[in-house]
Amino acid sequence: MPLRILKREGESPMQLLFRFTKKVQHAGVLKEARGRRTRKRAVNKTKRRLSALHREGKRAKIALDKKMGVTVEVKKRPSMKF
Repeated sequence: MPLRILKREGESPMQLLFRFTKKVQHAGVLKEARGRRTRKRAVNKTKRRLSALHREGKRAKIALDKKMGVTVEVKKRPSMKF
């Protein structure tokens, strides 16, 4: 929904700009834009299912290797430091 601001009679450009910024803030346009910029898209159902099956397969293989006595190196994920 576009915001429409019309200049009033005798209104200075600074007042018009002030009214516009207040309308934008009140409408939540910038907040929504920032949220969309950083939000990740949801992964589709098929990809989630395939990922879950892959994880289950890896867990089963690790459990079987552990039962058979095969040494298994577990890789640790790197820590996320900023």
